[in-house]
Amino acid sequence: MIRRYIAILSTNILKLTCAAAAAIALTAGCSQPNPPKNSGASHTTEPAALAELPSSVLARNPNKTQKSLSAASCTQNDPFAESISFATQASNLAQSANSKEDWDEVAALWVQAVAWMQAVPPGSPRRAFAEKKVIEYTKNLVYSQQQAGRARSQAASTVSFSSDLLNEQLELYLSYVATVGPPDVLIVGSSRALQGVDPKQLKQSLAGNGRPGLKIFNFAINGATAQVVDFQLRRLLKPDYLPQMIVWADGVRAFNSGRDDRTFNSIVDSQGSQLLATGIRPKLPSGEPNVIPRCYKFPQPCGGGGGGGGDGIFRRAQAGGGEEASPTIKFLSGGTEILPVVYDAAQPTTVASRQVSAPANAIDSNGFMALSARYNPNTYYQERPYVSGMYDRDYENFNLGGKQAAAFNSVVAFTKTRKIPLIFVNLPLTDDYLDPARLQAEQQFRQRMQQLSQQQGFAFRDLSQRWPGRNDFFFDPSHLNRFGAIAVSRLLASDTSIIWPRPKSRINDG
Repeated sequence: MIRRYIAILSTNILKLTCAAAAAIALTAGCSQPNPPKNSGASHTTEPAALAELPSSVLARNPNKTQKSLSAASCTQNDPFAESISFATQASNLAQSANSKEDWDEVAALWVQAVAWMQAVPPGSPRRAFAEKKVIEYTKNLVYSQQQAGRARSQAASTVSFSSDLLNEQLELYLSYVATVGPPDVLIVGSSRALQGVDPKQLKQSLAGNGRPGLKIFNFAINGATAQVVDFQLRRLLKPDYLPQMIVWADGVRAFNSGRDDRTFNSIVDSQGSQLLATGIRPKLPSGEPNVIPRCYKFPQPCGGGGGGGGDGIFRRAQAGGGEEASPTIKFLSGGTEILPVVYDAAQPTTVASRQVSAPANAIDSNGFMALSARYNPNTYYQERPYVSGMYDRDYENFNLGGKQAAAFNSVVAFTKTRKIPLIFVNLPLTDDYLDPARLQAEQQFRQRMQQLSQQQGFAFRDLSQRWPGRNDFFFDPSHLNRFGAIAVSRLLASDTSIIWPRPKSRINDG
């Protein structure tokens, strides 16, 4: 189960090429931004930094007053000063942003601030400082995207399935299908699959093994049992949204019919489930909204001198200007909320914040939750009590028959009918987790799945005791971290007995 996750930011310095920048800047039929106020760097105040993970794409409200500024050609502007100008505008707008359109505009400004700061050339004495600013501004961009996504979710009229993560994953999956089509491989399961199989690593490893171009999505949700997976595949998704292959990654807990299946019971009682019973399945709008795209202009290489803009254009700005006027930033964390507070010597300001769903914000564009913390038994049980398998509710009244077995058989029959290969992966566990009670349950489950795989024709891969002592591969005793997920993905990709599908289309999911 997912407990008190704090989203972990993985910052990447953006490498913007001239071709990519021109493609964004020269959008046909877009509305033109206002000309820049090209104030010197020494007179700027650096904006507040806000940090979190991205959750939405940039958009633009054409009916809103244009507040964004854009830069002219590289020969007329200093990248450092332009970046500070855009960052200042973004910070100022963030103080009063209270709608999706506001936060989209803030994000658009941070995109340009990052691009211009990245344009400071490697030979410049300001390069080291600029690289740090790129990282900081990327965090700000990510936070503003999160806020735009949250505002969008609050305003949306989508039906709930009484599971925040299922709602988020479903919307992301539908958006993924609308963008690139159904995935070739779909990963399902509980939080163990959500954290334990990395679609991007699996795609990369398969490409290295001669299977390039596969689209892979992780549609796992926390608390999922066999009943939940059966619900997802047979009732929730439209037939044309289904993949070519399914990888079900999980373990024995998802098949214990003696436990209380709270996740499934909650989903069944939800408004969304009631609509499904009438034949109405969730879907996204079928067409793009009728809006005018926004023009953006990014730094472009100039001919001669230094590349990437040349050192000559930097002599017009005062080196190192602006940094001494910067406010300092402190992040106060409480539960899943990140509250950024900006301290300025002149006028202390608190930036408004909203509750952010940390688990959802930790999920990437392919549905995977990458968590970097490493399990350390010496410190883990100082913060929480040890619970043996005899008293673990997930193993309560242990029974591998009943409703969960019926749901699994239903999935197997469904995939056979649809001619969708099914691979079940029994994910790794730590030695600490496999006490005598859990180990006995694990042995029963392994024997049963091996027998069923031979009888019913699905593939079974047992990795449960693959790395019992590799605590560095685990987030907690029974959940992998991103390092373990990479290792599992590489193992699956190198399994020559698995016949992976061929890409259905050439559309790339990035």
